[in-house]
Amino acid sequence: MEETSNIQQRVPVSIQDELRTSYLDYAMSVIIGRAIPDVRDGLKPVHRRILFSMHEQRIGPGGAHKKCARVVGDVLGKYHPHGDMAVYDALARMAQPFSLRYPLIDGQGNFGSIDGDSPAAMRYTESRLARMAVELIADIDKETVDFSPNYDDSELEPTVLPAKFPQLLVNGSGGIAVGMATNIPPHNLGEIIDATIAIIKNSEITLAELMSLVPGPDFPTGGLIYGKSGILQAYTTGRGSITMRARHTVEKTLKGDREAIIVSEIPYQVNKARLVAKIAECMKEKRVEGISEVRDESDREGMRIVIELKKDVFPQVVMNQLFRLTDLQATFGVNNLSIVQGRPAVLSLKETLEHFIEHRREVVTRRSRYELRQAEAQRELVEGLGMATTDIDRVVATIRASADPEEARARLCKLPLRGLGEFLRRAGRPEPECTEADAAGDYFLSERQSKAILEMRLSRLTGLEREKLAKEYGELAQTIERLRAILGDEHLLMNVIVTELEDIKTRFNDKRRTEIVAAEAEINVEDLIQEEDMVVTVSRAGYVKRTAASVYRAQKRGGKGSVGMEAREEDWVSQVFVASTHSHVFFFSDAGKVFVKKVYEIPQAARNAKGRAIVNFVGMDPGEKVAAVTPVPRFEEDRYVVTVTVKGQIKKTALNEYENYREKGIIGVRIEEGDQLLVAALTDGAQELVVATRSGMSIRFSEDQVRATGRATMGVKAIELDEGDVVIGMGVSGDGRDRVLAVCERGYGKQTAIDEFRKQSRGGKGVILIDASERNGPVVGVAMVRTTDEVLLVTDRGQMIRTKVSEIRETSRNAQGVRLMNVDEGERVVAIEAFAAESEPAEGGEGGDEHLGSNGHASDPIPEA
Repeated sequence: MEETSNIQQRVPVSIQDELRTSYLDYAMSVIIGRAIPDVRDGLKPVHRRILFSMHEQRIGPGGAHKKCARVVGDVLGKYHPHGDMAVYDALARMAQPFSLRYPLIDGQGNFGSIDGDSPAAMRYTESRLARMAVELIADIDKETVDFSPNYDDSELEPTVLPAKFPQLLVNGSGGIAVGMATNIPPHNLGEIIDATIAIIKNSEITLAELMSLVPGPDFPTGGLIYGKSGILQAYTTGRGSITMRARHTVEKTLKGDREAIIVSEIPYQVNKARLVAKIAECMKEKRVEGISEVRDESDREGMRIVIELKKDVFPQVVMNQLFRLTDLQATFGVNNLSIVQGRPAVLSLKETLEHFIEHRREVVTRRSRYELRQAEAQRELVEGLGMATTDIDRVVATIRASADPEEARARLCKLPLRGLGEFLRRAGRPEPECTEADAAGDYFLSERQSKAILEMRLSRLTGLEREKLAKEYGELAQTIERLRAILGDEHLLMNVIVTELEDIKTRFNDKRRTEIVAAEAEINVEDLIQEEDMVVTVSRAGYVKRTAASVYRAQKRGGKGSVGMEAREEDWVSQVFVASTHSHVFFFSDAGKVFVKKVYEIPQAARNAKGRAIVNFVGMDPGEKVAAVTPVPRFEEDRYVVTVTVKGQIKKTALNEYENYREKGIIGVRIEEGDQLLVAALTDGAQELVVATRSGMSIRFSEDQVRATGRATMGVKAIELDEGDVVIGMGVSGDGRDRVLAVCERGYGKQTAIDEFRKQSRGGKGVILIDASERNGPVVGVAMVRTTDEVLLVTDRGQMIRTKVSEIRETSRNAQGVRLMNVDEGERVVAIEAFAAESEPAEGGEGGDEHLGSNGHASDPIPEA
C-alpha cells in the first residue's frame, strides 16, 4: 500500500530578497494608504474617511454639531483601524483656521491654538462638516467615484471623493512616508480656480501665464513671501524653497520718544508662543540690541506681538536681526508629491491642475450617465402615468375586470392606449412621426409603467395633477436632451466643469492674505542708515562702542579734553579709530581669529558710556580676547591686511581672503607662543610702513619687502628689538600722509617729516622716533598724518581730546616734542587716532577745559539680518 504524505514543502528564500519585498510592500502601504495625498481630491485616506463618515452620519452644515468622539468612533470602527488620536488629530487639524486656508470641519470647542496648545479631549469638542467640505463630497451618491471594501469587507468606502475644487492646492498637505515626504503649501481658492479654468480653455497655456493668475501660495496666517524665484522653481519642478516673513508695523509708544514694532502676522506653521520666547531670549542674552520689552497682546480680535525698542533705535535694523535669529523669517520647502494613478509623483503646478481636471471630467461624465439613466427611467414612468390619465376609462375598466393585481398588471401591458399625441402636446413636446401603430392609436405600457399605474393614487387623476405630469415629462425630456448633449460633446462637458468652478469661487472666494514681495524690493538696511563718521573706541578690558565724531568738536592743542569713556581702575581705552557707519570692522582675537562686523552694528553709546563686551558682541569663544581692531571701508582688489605683533612679527594677506567671513569667525593670523597681535592695518601693497617701539625707536621700509601670504601664516620680522622693548604701533603712508606723528604717555608728541627717517631693510634696528625721556614717558602711539588731519587722544581715565595736526609743532626725529594734552598726576595717554579733518572751526583755547556737546542721539542698533 502506497503511503501518502501531507507534509508541507518548504522553499528556501534569500533573506535579502524577503526583506526587500517585505519592506517595499510596507513602504508602499504607508505611501499609498496613509501619508501621501491623492492628486485628485487632495486628501489622505484618514481625512477622506472622516469626511465620508460625517457625510454618512448626516453631520452637515445644516444640522447640529456632534461630539467628535462619535465621529472618531465611527471612523475607527468602519474605515480606519488605527489609533484614535491619529484620527482625532487629523479631524482637529481640519478645523484649525491657522492650519488650513479653508477649514473643512466646523468645530465647536477648543481645537488648539497657534501657540501650540493641544485640542481638548474628543469627548468635549463637537464638529460638523463645513460648507466647503460638502463640495468635496457632493454627487458621491451618483456613482461618480469607485468604492472599495473596508478593512474587514463589511462596508464600502470611496477610493476618492468627487471634489469640485482642487483641494490639494487650495489647502495644501504635508506628510512623511517611507523614503519620501510631501509638503504642499495652501493657495487662494479664487486664484487656483482661475488657473484651472485657464487650462481648460487653453491647454497650451504657459507657466508664466498661469503665474499671472496664481502668483504664489496664500498662507492662512498671512505674512509676506520674499522673492519669486523659489515659487517659480516650485511651480516648474514641484520642488522649491519659499522664504516667509512676518508682517509688522512701527508705532509710537506712550513714552513718546520711543517706538515699538507690532507683529500682526507670522509665517505659516510657526508657533507664536515659542517665537515670543525666542525674541525674549535674544533680548536677554543681548544677541539683539535695542529691545527693551517683548509681550504678546494677541486676543480674539487678532494677533499682536509688541516689541518695544530703546530710545533712537532704528526699527528695521532690529527686525532684520530678528529675521536672522528667530522664526519671524522661516522657510517653506515645497515638495509637491502626491499619488497619481496609484504611484507617487512630483508634479508641477500645471500638471497638478491637469490631473484634477481629468478627475472632474470623469466625475461629471459618470454623474451625467447616472442622471441620464435616472431621468430616462423616470420619464418612462411619467409617460405611462400620463397615458393612463389620458385614457383613464379604459384603464379603470381593465383593472376592475381583473381578478388580482398580477392579472391587472398583465392585462394593462397588453392594453392598447390612445392619446400619446395629446399627452405630448400638453407636455410641450413635438409629436412623433406617424407610424402604423400611432395611426391605429396603439400605445403599450411596460411592466414598470403598469406597476406604477396600479400604485397610483386617485388624486393623480385630477386635472391639475395631469398638468403636473405633463410638465414633469417636458422637464425630464429637456434634461435627457441636455445630458445626452453633454455626453456627446467634449466642449459642453468642459463648460459644465467651468460653470461649477465659477459657482464655487462665487460662494467661497476671499481676498489673498499673504503678500508677495519681489526679492529686489527687499530693504537694504545699509541704505537706510545715514553714512557718517563714527568714533569707535575699544577698551583694554575688551569693551567697544561707537559715538558720532561730531560729538568731539575740535580744540586747540594742550586742552584738557572731554570725557570719552567712563574710567575705571581696571579698564581704560586702548584703541580708537574713526570710520564710516557703512565700513567693515575687523576684530582680531589673541587666538588669531578674525570677526567681521559693520560699524553701524557696533552699539552706539554716549561719550562716557562703557560700551559692550566685544567677546559677546562678535561671538568669540570663552577665553578669547580682542587683540587688534581695524576698519575696512570695502572689499577691493589689490588691498591687503598687514598685521604686526608685540614682538615685531609682520604679515601681509590679501584682503579678499577675508571676504567670505562667517559669523563664528575665520582664521586671521597665526601667533607664536608668548607673542600677541598688536595692530592691523589696510594697505594697497605699495605703501611705506613705519613700525615704532615703546622706547622711541622706529623703522621705515617699503611694504613690498613683506611678501603676501595666506591667512594662516605667522609672518616675518619687522624690527630688531632691544631687551625689554616692544612694538607699540605702525604707521602707513599714502594719500598725502607724509608726516610721522608720535605721542608719548605724558601727553607730549610731535610731527616729523617722513624724509627724516631713512629707508631701511625690514628687520633692522631702526632709528630714533622721539626722545622717550622722563618728561615724555614711553611712546604709546604712532601714525602717518597730513597737516590737514586731526588727531584724537585718549587717556586711561577716559578723557579725550581732538586737535588739529597743523597745531602740533614739527620737529626733528630725536626732539622731545610739545604738549598735546594736559594729563593729571598718575594719568596717562593710552591711544591715539588720526583722521581727516572736517570743515568745522576750532573752539576752546589752549589749556581750555571745555566739555564737548552731544548731538542728542544715542541708540543701540542691531546687526543686519
